[in-house]
Amino acid sequence: MITGGTGSFGKTMLLRLLKTDVGEVRIFSRDEEKQDAMRHAIRDERVRYYIGDIRSRDSVVYATRGVDRIFHAAALKQVPSCEFFPMEAIQTNVIGSENVIRAAVTNDVKSLVCLSTDKAVMPVNAMGMSKALMEKAAQAAAREMGSGNGPTISCVRYGNVMYSRGSVIPLFIRQIRDGNPITLTEPTMTRFLMPLRDSVSLVLFAFEHANQGDIFIRKAASATILDLAQAVKNIMGVPEHPVEIIGWRHGEKLYESLASEREMAVAEEMDDYFRLPLDARKLNYAKYFSQGNASVTEAREYSSHSVDRIPMPDLEALLLSLDEIQEQRREMGLT
Repeated sequence: MITGGTGSFGKTMLLRLLKTDVGEVRIFSRDEEKQDAMRHAIRDERVRYYIGDIRSRDSVVYATRGVDRIFHAAALKQVPSCEFFPMEAIQTNVIGSENVIRAAVTNDVKSLVCLSTDKAVMPVNAMGMSKALMEKAAQAAAREMGSGNGPTISCVRYGNVMYSRGSVIPLFIRQIRDGNPITLTEPTMTRFLMPLRDSVSLVLFAFEHANQGDIFIRKAASATILDLAQAVKNIMGVPEHPVEIIGWRHGEKLYESLASEREMAVAEEMDDYFRLPLDARKLNYAKYFSQGNASVTEAREYSSHSVDRIPMPDLEALLLSLDEIQEQRREMGLT
């Protein structure tokens, strides 16, 4: 089952799963219009649709009966809206996520992967704070389950998904097509960039390799917002299109982190991924009051400021690898 299954990620995950021998995929969301559109676009009898809201534990418990694996993607994701309505973010991202976790335990689901975000690391905005609490709820349940008991509960973190709904790339292209300046908040901001296909691969990797309470991140390069805007202008054939600096939005950060210094000190490198293991210590910390924990060493946080920047030719090639970009270029007569 995919919660929030009609979103950008859910649709891509569904299409990937339907290429396998999966017996059934359940799409759980509260938007009946999007479910109807998906039903007509993806005509596959293995897909079943459940109307419900993760804020209602009863509806989640009902939908998860007989489910083997859950990917939990339902969330409030927009930073400004969560800043203005933080309690709504808590209701969905924290309490709703706890409902999904408890439904997985109740129905003996084998594996639950929860979608988190780089904004959950050292959070400064309500969206990141609520996602950080979701991670804590998932890890608390994982600690409670222990090894070999109940579902394997893990999380994945990733940064900005390229061309997802509400992201800056489609905004830049729309501004170009409308003849308006591209608007940037702060040109030196850096962000991780990940195609949707890589985010799906991250989730599937977590399903295959997770131990109880793990958090997985995928290695990624980054770009400044100014370089990203220039790359979009270049591939859309308007390298001199004007740019307007409009200032910071509510809750924005200069850079994003996928893992803190402390997490990177214990991280396990796994090819294109890092595993951040669960701190499985019990509530009795007595021995650490006097002697500390000598096993924890210093490490550098894994942030969009600290990793390599994508060179402009590679950034343009990454953008051109997106089907949505190619469609926009065709419509503008560039291919």
